[in-house]
Amino acid sequence: MTTVLTAPPRIGRQSIGALGILALALGALQSVVEPAVPLLQRELGVSPAEGALVANALLVTGAVVAPIAGKLGDRYGGRRVLVWLMTVVSAGGLLAGVAPNLPVLLLGQVLQGVMVGALPLSFILVRKHLSTGQTQAAIGLVVALFTGGGMVGTLVAGPIAEGLSWHWMFALPTIAIIAATVAVTRLMPQDPPAQPDHRIDWPGVVLLSGTLLALMLGLVTVTNAGLPPLAIAAVVVVVAALATGWVVVERRAVSPMVDLRMLAKPAMWHACVLTLVITISLGMVLLMLPQLFAVDADGYGFGAGTTEIGLFLMPGAIAGALSDSVGGVAARRFGPRAVIVVGSVATAATMIALAALHTEAWQLAVAKAVIAFAAGIGTTALLAGTATTVEAKDTGIATSLLVVTRVIGVALGSQVGGAILAAGTDSSGRPAESAFVTGFVIAGLVAALSLLVVRTTKKGAHA
Repeated sequence: MTTVLTAPPRIGRQSIGALGILALALGALQSVVEPAVPLLQRELGVSPAEGALVANALLVTGAVVAPIAGKLGDRYGGRRVLVWLMTVVSAGGLLAGVAPNLPVLLLGQVLQGVMVGALPLSFILVRKHLSTGQTQAAIGLVVALFTGGGMVGTLVAGPIAEGLSWHWMFALPTIAIIAATVAVTRLMPQDPPAQPDHRIDWPGVVLLSGTLLALMLGLVTVTNAGLPPLAIAAVVVVVAALATGWVVVERRAVSPMVDLRMLAKPAMWHACVLTLVITISLGMVLLMLPQLFAVDADGYGFGAGTTEIGLFLMPGAIAGALSDSVGGVAARRFGPRAVIVVGSVATAATMIALAALHTEAWQLAVAKAVIAFAAGIGTTALLAGTATTVEAKDTGIATSLLVVTRVIGVALGSQVGGAILAAGTDSSGRPAESAFVTGFVIAGLVAALSLLVVRTTKKGAHA
């Protein structure tokens, strides 16, 4: 039985600002690795495959931890669990800041990966302390600042590493996270737990974690090293078996980790399907555009280095940050379905146009900005709409499932994009121009698929 002792107090701009600053610092810590992977490989004396593990370790951990964090937040209160998680993240950031070798750095990244759980926990807090309309706007702001933090991390990683050392790339954002966590603790009132009398469904936690871990490790392995067909089939069988076992356990649990009745509601699973489709197409472009910028200029590419690629992609990063803020407001004013339709049309049209128009750097930069904005408003509208549609006690787990879906979609899209480029690689090791054309067309068709999903699930899309 759900027990509510008192109505949670309303919160002001300072509390939301503290959550936003925390999201900004977390986004920066998450993103510093991407532009610095070549530097880390040289400093640590490791191969590119080993260097890729640094970023992938955080991704895998985040996908596993997010739903657990959301469920614990629903049970014990969002602020309390958020502080727990930030303690772990801070330990990981400081550990990475003093790491003498790759194993220690990987351990730091694994600990930092729990930061993904901060988003659903923030959503729990704003849902409990704000009205429905204010909640949607606040969620958009928090996600926007997390995305903006990623932009900041990408920009400052190089100067910090070159001016100080790569250790400070991790240490400085971690110090900001610690300060922001203290501010959240002081400004955000304690939210009462929604389900204080039920035991945690540990079998469900273990099986869901195992399912996500097997899925993400399979994706990472295929992306980095490739797998033969039999091995891929084995991964699929393992994931399916774990998922089936989880469903069986959840159906029998008195207090399941995920209420399958909630997950079976059209509003919820339609949001998951749409989020997956949108982020798959986005993930393909996120992988292919930097590769196209880096192709030798004597062919069809631009021969851009790391710093130049970052500058070319900057308009897209800014657009992505703005889209997360606009997505929450747009969902409140026009409804998630209308936002998704507009975003999907813009995304699909831009990707198809890229197949023909990719000979100038500005064309790619503009396309990245349009795609980032259009996809961002769609996924954020779904997130904000779902957060205010489910029961308050399920806010954490519902939004965390959508966050995990976003992570999986981007990872899967990157894998598909990489496979297309690899299949079109010539004898010199450079992808043919036709491979990029094919990739852009397929990404556009995937984005257009979301329109079909919206049409066939019209009622659910209103969530």
